[in-house]
Amino acid sequence: MDELIAEISTVVRGMWRHRWMGLIVAWIATVVGSTVVMSVPDKYEATARIFVDTQSILKPLMSGLAVQPNVDQQVVMLSRTLISRPNVEKLIRMADLDLKISSKSEQEALIDTLIKTLEIKTVGRDNLYVLSYRDNSPDKAKKVVQSLVSIFIESSMGDSRKDSRNARKFIDEQIKTYVVKLEEAEARLKAFKLRNMELQNVEGLDMTEQMSQVANQLSQARLELREAENARDTAKRQLNQERLQAQDPTLSGLLQESNLSVATPEIDGRIELQRRTLDGLLQRFTEQHPDVVNTRRLIKELSEVKKIEVSGLRKMALENPTSSLTSSLMQQELNRIVATTEVQVATLRTRVAEYASRMNRARELMKTAPQIEAEQAQLNRDYDVNKKNYTDLVTRRESAALTGDLESVAGLADFRLIDPPRASQKPVAPNRLLLLPVALLIALGLGALTTFLASQSRAVFFDSRSLNQALGLPLLGMVNRVMSDQEIVSEKRELRNFAFATTALFVVFFTGMLVLSFVTDGAK
Repeated sequence: MDELIAEISTVVRGMWRHRWMGLIVAWIATVVGSTVVMSVPDKYEATARIFVDTQSILKPLMSGLAVQPNVDQQVVMLSRTLISRPNVEKLIRMADLDLKISSKSEQEALIDTLIKTLEIKTVGRDNLYVLSYRDNSPDKAKKVVQSLVSIFIESSMGDSRKDSRNARKFIDEQIKTYVVKLEEAEARLKAFKLRNMELQNVEGLDMTEQMSQVANQLSQARLELREAENARDTAKRQLNQERLQAQDPTLSGLLQESNLSVATPEIDGRIELQRRTLDGLLQRFTEQHPDVVNTRRLIKELSEVKKIEVSGLRKMALENPTSSLTSSLMQQELNRIVATTEVQVATLRTRVAEYASRMNRARELMKTAPQIEAEQAQLNRDYDVNKKNYTDLVTRRESAALTGDLESVAGLADFRLIDPPRASQKPVAPNRLLLLPVALLIALGLGALTTFLASQSRAVFFDSRSLNQALGLPLLGMVNRVMSDQEIVSEKRELRNFAFATTALFVVFFTGMLVLSFVTDGAK
């Protein structure tokens, strides 16, 4: 530590020997620095404040119908990319800054300068932007800011409209493509249906379901045919009995006493039909099922009606055994029933034959039905996919059209000019009251550096220790200098002169600062 202090002391003593040189350099540097600071041209700042309102009453109302872009993000991106080279070139033309430009290099330099000096600042989180520019001329600065405001607003409108046009153009091209695909799919599906027309079903059933339907129809037709044949046979037997009774009166008594002598074909047919229905119900339900109970009750009631009717006919026959009129009427009725049932049987046989033919045809078609159905499913799937894409694209085109109309009405956002472009009447730069003390500090630093370099270039030993360290030779002795009274007086005079010169430097400097401060305050 002592050695460090000794070294510092040696350096300071060496610099003190060249103090006048350092003071002269400090004076010169102070004068030069103050002159430079005072010669810097004044800068005037023009500013404008813009509020970007991204909330619109139309956008919530059009939610779900039109595309809702992230307006806040677009505005932020617009503010960050506004100061670009094309926009700056446009700004130069709008503000007439290119009138004094005579070469390409000067234009490039002006563009670079504007890119560096133009500023767009965000104030808080309320979409409030401040546009500012500094120039030597307040009118020029104001004109530049005004042009920048115009470019800011126009850029937002142009970009949104361009995006809408590009989106609609792309969607229109895709719709044309899918129209062609949809027409081709419809043509293939139409040709397939014409080739396989017999497999088409109005109810939309596949081949297995159609075959099952035909089988049920065939079974029902065969059941109705058997019922009609039984009714016909019963009527024929009754007719034969009536004819035998009319031909042989001796058998009339025996026939009238027997239950077989009296027949009721209509009731018998109804009873037979209900019994078959009961058999079908018992195969699916239990005895306690309501349909089974009702069917058994109906069969019992029909049996009672048959007994009553048979008893009445028997009693009538016993009372008029030789009544030819009754026999004739019964035969006529039986003949009518036989004719009716014959017609019904013939009709049902035709129906059974038709259903059987359809069943055979269905069995033949079942061999190729899986492949045909798979081909139809593929065609339907292709058609449905193309139709869905086409419908979606048409919907999106309408949405894009609504979005474009919405943007043309409401715009990307509502740009409100809070403060119009205004240039300050007083210069905002440079801050001379701050730069002048900096110049003084630099001048003092240069003076100290000058004394240090001078002390190092002309080194002097002030004690035996530094001499011994520098030469590395043994020191035999040391002689001290004794100053005379005249030398002491001369040295004190020199110190007073140095102190006066140094004080004069600070007094002159701070007096100038004080005068400048008064002038600046008076101007404000």
